[in-house]
Amino acid sequence: MEGTGSGSGAASAVADWSLVLWTICSVLLPVLITLWCSLQRARRQLLIRDIFGKSKHAWHYTDLFGQPSYCCVCAQHILRGAFCACCGLRASEGCLKKAEQLFLCKEIMMRSNGGAHSSMPHHWIRGNVPLCSCCVVCGQQCGTQPKLCDYRCVWCQYTVHDECMMDCLKTEECTFGEFRDLIIPPYYLSTINQMRKEKRNSYEKVVPYCRKHWMPVIVLANTRSGNNMGETLLGEFKILLNPVQVFDLSKITPAKALQLCTLLPCNAVRVLVCGGDGTVGWVLDAIDEMKIKGQERFIPQVAILPLGTGNDLSNTLGWGAGYAGEVPVEQILLNVMEADGIKLDRWKVQVTNKGYYNLRKPKVFTMNNYFSIGPDALMALNFHAHREKTPSLFSSRIINKAVYFFYGTKDCLVQECKDLNKKVELELDGERIELPNLEGIIVLNIGYWGGGCRLWEGMGDEPYPLARHDDGLLEVVGVHGSFHCAQIQVKLANPVRLGQAHTVRLILKSSKMPMQVDGEPWAQGPCTVTITHKTHALMLYHSGEQTDDDASSVSEQDHVREQTDEDL
Repeated sequence: MEGTGSGSGAASAVADWSLVLWTICSVLLPVLITLWCSLQRARRQLLIRDIFGKSKHAWHYTDLFGQPSYCCVCAQHILRGAFCACCGLRASEGCLKKAEQLFLCKEIMMRSNGGAHSSMPHHWIRGNVPLCSCCVVCGQQCGTQPKLCDYRCVWCQYTVHDECMMDCLKTEECTFGEFRDLIIPPYYLSTINQMRKEKRNSYEKVVPYCRKHWMPVIVLANTRSGNNMGETLLGEFKILLNPVQVFDLSKITPAKALQLCTLLPCNAVRVLVCGGDGTVGWVLDAIDEMKIKGQERFIPQVAILPLGTGNDLSNTLGWGAGYAGEVPVEQILLNVMEADGIKLDRWKVQVTNKGYYNLRKPKVFTMNNYFSIGPDALMALNFHAHREKTPSLFSSRIINKAVYFFYGTKDCLVQECKDLNKKVELELDGERIELPNLEGIIVLNIGYWGGGCRLWEGMGDEPYPLARHDDGLLEVVGVHGSFHCAQIQVKLANPVRLGQAHTVRLILKSSKMPMQVDGEPWAQGPCTVTITHKTHALMLYHSGEQTDDDASSVSEQDHVREQTDEDL
């Protein structure tokens, strides 16, 4: 009996220990596998980062390609891997080193062989051609076979079938394709570099292709604007243009980027700003610095691709209320080529504080769109404070507008800016204006306000002249509160029109009030605000599809463009 009892006890102990071991294994094994996978992934990422850092390609890693893709080295179908944002090359992780050795990226400047260049051959890359592209030889669609096939030139974007590729095409001179008038060719930059070494600066004589209408474009993209599309756009523009023409404003300031204009022919450069109205203002300030430096003959004309929240300046100049990827990048470049030159008034806003024996320097702003005091400035101030605390939440244009709506609704109930007419005095061209009961005053330079509302014209039921942005006049209106602003935006009410003037002076006598200039808000104590004309900016107007509000102003804009052409 004792032997049997001891035997069963030993068997039970063995069973218990085996259960413990299996439990430990079942817990530790997944942990060890996870750690091993994490270690391998970290090593792989370190290796990839090392290759990316030393590479001449602009590699970007993706976990999933957006279209069927094939490795340029092993020709295998790949779901994830790296792609070059400049030349479009694609490779799997294991083939990155070979791809780096076998394939050259776009050269922003040709290597000098001791002589000047005036042309260059095609730069062909095999496979992963754009969808719906056609062969320049036979006219049939390319890239239809499920494998690495067909060729694409990284400069002119021509595509050729494998069987249509001939030796003559490999050595043929590249024409730079549809956007030859916008591209800065590599051999141009090498020639300019040689001229600088020889201390010659007659760059206008070095016009590529012997073309009269060469208008190189410089793309300035703010990757932090609005809906965060800037990163994607940077890659698409680098593929179509010379990468040296495309700048990320999160890495370089507009002032430095615009120095490229000094290497290009006078009065020929066009700048495409991808961002919100704040980004456009930043670029225009950099252009004003060029004027101060004596570089007026290199001043570019500015077009806008609206990525911000309000985009009122973009809307005024015909570039739309917001870009969400609905228009191909190729069409955007065509719009920039076809756009007309136009002038934009820029204004100096000087804020002088009261008290302190006037020892404080006045604050000076530059205004392109509008200045305001009251409920819309309060909404902008609350929005700005919230965005500074949690910037990650404000990555969508819809969310941004929803937050504005929330603060507008809140102000309808609280009315923090009531009795503004008792706190301020308003002078238009030196004449004091008697103010009715108001909560806000808005000084306009452009036709649009508040994300797409034509404020000065209102509902259009009264014969008021259209607001213009090049006449040296400001439009001044008042609003009764946030609810009144909302009524104006849906065309249920008109603003209180206070008048037009060349100079506006506003005196805040007491208390602290919210103010804003072009969406940059702050809380301001007693002060004097003086708005005077500063300068003109050269902009580009896109006469594309017109909305109902725009249709009424088409003839006015045509008149403005005619006057601008005469002045230029």
